[in-house]
Amino acid sequence: MSMSAIVVERSRLELRQFARQRGQMAVTFGMPVLLLVLLGVIGGGTVEGTNVSESRLHAAGMIAVGIVSAGFQGLALSVAAERHDGTLKRLRGTPMPPAAYLLGKVVQVFLVSLIQVAVLLVVGVAWLDLTLPHDPSRWLTFAWVFVLGVTVATLLGLAASGLMRRGANGALIILPFTALQFVSGVFVPFDELPDGVQRFAALFPLKWLTQGMRSVFLPDDFRAVEPAGAWELGRVALVLAAWGVIALVVWIRTFDWSGNER
Repeated sequence: MSMSAIVVERSRLELRQFARQRGQMAVTFGMPVLLLVLLGVIGGGTVEGTNVSESRLHAAGMIAVGIVSAGFQGLALSVAAERHDGTLKRLRGTPMPPAAYLLGKVVQVFLVSLIQVAVLLVVGVAWLDLTLPHDPSRWLTFAWVFVLGVTVATLLGLAASGLMRRGANGALIILPFTALQFVSGVFVPFDELPDGVQRFAALFPLKWLTQGMRSVFLPDDFRAVEPAGAWELGRVALVLAAWGVIALVVWIRTFDWSGNER
């Protein structure tokens, strides 16, 4: 088989395996939607200094959370499990090129993230005052932010899986990710957070992915309440790309097909 054919078959297998894991599917698709609906019910006001509703702000933020959830959280746990139960060791003994395994994971995360975003957009437009942009340039921004976000989330998930030791609890992944949501402008306008918290959150990709999504789905006058008074899309791309490189290096240095602990 050609490399492309192997990748296609591996991608199909990854999607079938994901579909069989109902618990993971419920968390990946259900949790962001549930949080978004709850935030819409609890909220209802507008962000101070703007005419943007809080529910619209939350919708933009939860789109970023959905992307990271599908890649970072999902892959970190599933790949670590495959390493510890011997699946990776058995795969390494087959003629399948190692790159096909990686690309299969990338395709799976990309498609799951795409479905996740589509579901959140439907919920946001139907119930939470989210307005889809009419400017093609905004959709172009959405495209590159989405692709870069999925890529970084995938690499971070693979890197984290290599750091998880046998018997490690999933809370080691879930808890830090949940905490970052509270300081990255998902639930609370970023400019309302203390300066120290803002500087801390700016070190991590979720803050910048969330900001990129706000630039797509919120009006331009919302830039006035951003800490820099601008969307800073250049910095969004730079920080996400830097995290992608870091995650790739960590993954290469820590990934082990054998399942032996280092």
